[in-house]
Amino acid sequence: MHDFIQIRGAREHNLKNIDLDLPKNSLIVITGLSGSGKSSLAFDTIYAEGQRRYIESLSAYARQFLGQSNKPDVDSIEGLSPAISIDQKSASHNPRSTVGTVTEIHDYLRLLYAKIGLAHCQNDGASITRASIDEVIDRVIEQIPEETELALYAPIVRERKGEYHELLNNLAKEGFSEVIIDGKTLELNQTLPVLNRYSRHTLEVLIDRFILNDREMNRFSEGIEQAAGRAEGSVIIRSNKNEIRMNLSLLCTVCGTSFPKLEPRSFSFNSPFGACNNCDGLGVQRKIDPSLVLPDETKNIAEGAILPWTYSSKNWYGFTLRAVTEYYGIDMNAPIKTLKESERELLLTGPEAPVRIPATYYTQGKRNVFHLRFEGIIPLLERRWRETESESVRQDLVKYMTESLCPTCTGARLKKVSLLVTVGGKNIAEISALPVDEAWAFFQTLTLSKRDTLIANRILKEIVNRLRFLANVGLGYLTLNRSAVTLAGGEAQRIRLASQVGSHLTGVLYVLDEPSIGLHARDNRKLIAILKKLRDLGNTVIVVEHDEETIQTADYVVDIGPHAGKRGGQVIAQGAPNDVMQNPRSLTGQYLAGAKQVLIPNKRRTSKYWLSIFGATENNLKRVNAHLPLGTFTCITGVSGSGKSTLLTDVIYNALARKLNRALVKPGAYERLEGFENLKRAILISQAPIGRTPRSNPATYTGVFTHIRELFAATSGARTRGYTAGRFSFNIAGGRCENCAGDGAIKIEMQFLPDVYVPCDVCLGKRYNRDTLNIQFAGKNIAEILELTVDEALDFFADFPAIADKLKVLVNVGLGYIELGQSATTLSGGEAQRIKLASELARRGHGDTFYVLDEPTTGLHTDDIVKLLEVLNQLVDQGNTVVVIEHNLDVIKCADWVIDLGPEGGEAGGRVIACGAPEKIAVAQNSYTGQFLKRILHKKIKATASVRETSFKHDVASFPHSSRAMISAENT
Repeated sequence: MHDFIQIRGAREHNLKNIDLDLPKNSLIVITGLSGSGKSSLAFDTIYAEGQRRYIESLSAYARQFLGQSNKPDVDSIEGLSPAISIDQKSASHNPRSTVGTVTEIHDYLRLLYAKIGLAHCQNDGASITRASIDEVIDRVIEQIPEETELALYAPIVRERKGEYHELLNNLAKEGFSEVIIDGKTLELNQTLPVLNRYSRHTLEVLIDRFILNDREMNRFSEGIEQAAGRAEGSVIIRSNKNEIRMNLSLLCTVCGTSFPKLEPRSFSFNSPFGACNNCDGLGVQRKIDPSLVLPDETKNIAEGAILPWTYSSKNWYGFTLRAVTEYYGIDMNAPIKTLKESERELLLTGPEAPVRIPATYYTQGKRNVFHLRFEGIIPLLERRWRETESESVRQDLVKYMTESLCPTCTGARLKKVSLLVTVGGKNIAEISALPVDEAWAFFQTLTLSKRDTLIANRILKEIVNRLRFLANVGLGYLTLNRSAVTLAGGEAQRIRLASQVGSHLTGVLYVLDEPSIGLHARDNRKLIAILKKLRDLGNTVIVVEHDEETIQTADYVVDIGPHAGKRGGQVIAQGAPNDVMQNPRSLTGQYLAGAKQVLIPNKRRTSKYWLSIFGATENNLKRVNAHLPLGTFTCITGVSGSGKSTLLTDVIYNALARKLNRALVKPGAYERLEGFENLKRAILISQAPIGRTPRSNPATYTGVFTHIRELFAATSGARTRGYTAGRFSFNIAGGRCENCAGDGAIKIEMQFLPDVYVPCDVCLGKRYNRDTLNIQFAGKNIAEILELTVDEALDFFADFPAIADKLKVLVNVGLGYIELGQSATTLSGGEAQRIKLASELARRGHGDTFYVLDEPTTGLHTDDIVKLLEVLNQLVDQGNTVVVIEHNLDVIKCADWVIDLGPEGGEAGGRVIACGAPEKIAVAQNSYTGQFLKRILHKKIKATASVRETSFKHDVASFPHSSRAMISAENT
């Protein structure tokens, strides 16, 4: 039995043939500079080998669906356990995935409601009890005349997949003569159709036929009992004119309404049995938004005010609009805002009744008239959305649409009948709408009968445990119905982490990528406790992490360095945290020991101008009035879920993008915006990928590749052959490899895993054909140039300012280690964000820009954060405003201004707790951020420093630089 994971000769990517002995059943942190090789060791070597060995242990049949994975470049790894990776990638791109489904809490809730749920009648709200045979007979007598011939059926299969060949044969052997399959009546003694095993089917078997009278009542009663026994209580009684469906399980005692049998699928919005019919279980509907159709109402129709309809005298849209405006007397040259409301509505939604509008056109000088039907701009766009099969048309139309709650289920996703079932007085949608903290408290205090307790005890235990794990990783503010698509990478990772703790696996190797991302310092200790619990269950936990507290609480630390990229990949220090701190070669150790630190600026910037947002109420914001100083570096802080992203991105940035950039976005709810006239544009530098295919790379995104291609086109070899710069583009046919269309890789579609890319077997990943690769510049061909790191390329192109200047900026943001042609699919979110930041820095002559960044320190070592701060301050010094959402205290302490939201996440947040310079935040008693800032700023805080603290009824925090500088929030 190995006590260590023994790694010998690891050479994956930039690793320098390293050997390591990692203690098993320990919490191990792998740290180091960005790009030094941490992920190459943890994920591309250790986890990849564990996954490869697992796949090889499966049968040949199973392996054909999973594909072959390459062996990592390592001599040997001994003592490796089954490996599970929990990375930063979003939990799901499926709109049906929620926090509840990802954590399996929703599955347990469905089971709970099916087993002990109390059904209520939709007519009178009365509790529904099981129906008896006599009650079924009474209902039939009430609705069907005496002496009517009846047929009694048992619905033995309802919307289930399968062939059912054996079932049908058994029914025939038992003497049954007739069956209805998917609505078609068939005799069991004839040749039956072969059912598609992958399609859903409904089977109803005929139990008996009889006449409704007193003489055959006993026969009727026995038939009902037999039908109910075969169909789990369900019976169907049919006459020529009537059909009555009842269930012997549930029946309203007041009005007699029958209720379907409660099953877990009745509470699933992914099943046709439970999903709302109107929205198919999504809870929302996409509708054309008039404000996006008419974004600028100062324009008139002739100037293109109707954005989806490009007006021209020669196209169909212009022809239609001229005919409609002439017919109704609407002035095409009048600004939209000056039109009557009735005229505006007529254009958008069309006339109330169909009208044939005469339209005139001329051919060869001859006047022609025909009549067109105008249904309105919005109905026409929505019809195109419903009917089109073109993805490009859908992508064009979606720009003018917003999501709104389904009017039928109001966002609950389920059918009305499923929402009539309660546990503890709440239906399943109401439970799912609770924050995790509140749902946890609800189930802890839930009172049940003795019978229900016996049935539900194990189910409740699983629900409570999973809710507790979510709360313990700092996600108590999330609701169970929160769409997984909207989760940040850190949130998605911690949800999966909580699920793993709930699985109680032992003997497993967990590999995590920066689980502290997006987590406030207050909740970090909870996360560390979870990691230790995983370890104490008998698992090995390897964490790639930069967080100081996590590193110091680890059992074993591995510091990779000394630099990034090809100059990294070595083990600089290893051992207990104290051993690393005492190692003079370890940059991480120097920061941990305090020998190196991020310096606090001697002076904070002030401002004469402010951007003011009033009455922000989007999501959990409580009528926040925020005034941000322009021309400064501002941090928005607060615990997870307090409303930071909602305030800065959804409200402020979207409002600015709409006004300054004329972007087709809909801002979150707010009353008014002031001070934007002092800005020229707004830029969101997000962590979204710079591209989703191997063709996207840093060289193309930053514009460097255009200049490089021009250099190659200017060589004598290229001129002799008549090659232009386009020849050296892998996006254009001619110079690229046509086997992979310039991707350098072939996409392999995996059935149960994400698509993977394998190197092209023709060009071997070089992207270009042989003729193109024969052209060289300074001894290198175009493919070799793309393989250079940014640092190497900077030396290579030092004499070409157009290229070197842009490469210098990439180096300045800590990306000197990435390759020019590195595929966008391999870049982390933090790397993608810094590439975008570098592109902005490389622009010349831009000031008065409002930059928004969400956690720019993601994936950054403390030494890289120093470089990032230099870059952000460079942007501010150029006359721009930089506002970041950040939890990292080294960034917060260097800001000119801080706005702290809270006090908690979810509904308990959305208020301003404190604002001002970091020194003032540090002495705000109600600020969690301030409590942690105080520890690193205590030497600079003066006893006289103060901040006006906020009450929960009316939050006000004053700014020292301006009489208008105030942020407030009120209860709605």
